[in-house]
Amino acid sequence: MPRKYLRRCLPDHQSMLKNRFLRRFAHWFEHPNLFHLNRKSVAGGLAVGMIGGLIPGPLQVITSAILCLIFRVNLPVAILGTFYTNPLTIAPIYWLAYQLGVWVTGTNGVVSTAIPSFSDASLMQWMGAMWRWAESLGAPLLIGLPLLAGLLAVIAYFSVHLGWRLWVYWSLWQRRKRYGNDT
Repeated sequence: MPRKYLRRCLPDHQSMLKNRFLRRFAHWFEHPNLFHLNRKSVAGGLAVGMIGGLIPGPLQVITSAILCLIFRVNLPVAILGTFYTNPLTIAPIYWLAYQLGVWVTGTNGVVSTAIPSFSDASLMQWMGAMWRWAESLGAPLLIGLPLLAGLLAVIAYFSVHLGWRLWVYWSLWQRRKRYGNDT
């Protein structure tokens, strides 16, 4: 994988430990795999990011960090991996999770209430209405979210392994081509 590019983009161990918010938790971040750029650590970090990205609200990064500490995988990659869910992508991803849950549970997939309109209410009223609407989705969403998180994590893990291997083969092929080795 392009380690030089990742090293430029991702914060290193020392810069994260200098952060005033993380300083008190520094002893938890001592494991070298949390910041090491190898195939296993990056693949695991992205898989953890896929799982953490489907958790609602600001708990995405916290959940990913906790999972990184448990599984000893790359922390910056996991945190960046959570950003695949954002205000533009969250609705289609949750719809996909709901459809997956409908397929697994065998329910009819008909939602009894419509999505609440933001223009008709204040922010707090709208948030309450959205909560009630999400509750009406019930079991299919509750089952579909963990299934989709697991599926995305497995796909991300094996995609990074495959991409890393292809990158190594391509680099070796370029090196042989450059130096004229035909072996």
